[in-house]
Amino acid sequence: MRTTLTLDDALALELKQLAAQTGKPFKQVVNETLRAGLQSRAPAARPYRLKPASLGRPAPGVDLVHALRVAETLEDQAILAELEQRK
Repeated sequence: MRTTLTLDDALALELKQLAAQTGKPFKQVVNETLRAGLQSRAPAARPYRLKPASLGRPAPGVDLVHALRVAETLEDQAILAELEQRK
């Protein structure tokens, strides 16, 4: 495939020097260098895994079941308010 690239001057000079040292055509050196760069890329990142951390026990007198009910009620109210705004 034929294409036009704009190379940094320093990079072009380095590629030309490599071509001269190896006796290979400039085009071949560019292709080999690009291929090597693509093959040496870091492997795909591993999936993120969350490490759970204990937050300790709830303070005395704190009812987590009640807190969840309050959170559900607040969420329901927010959804109803959003639906009312759409009317």
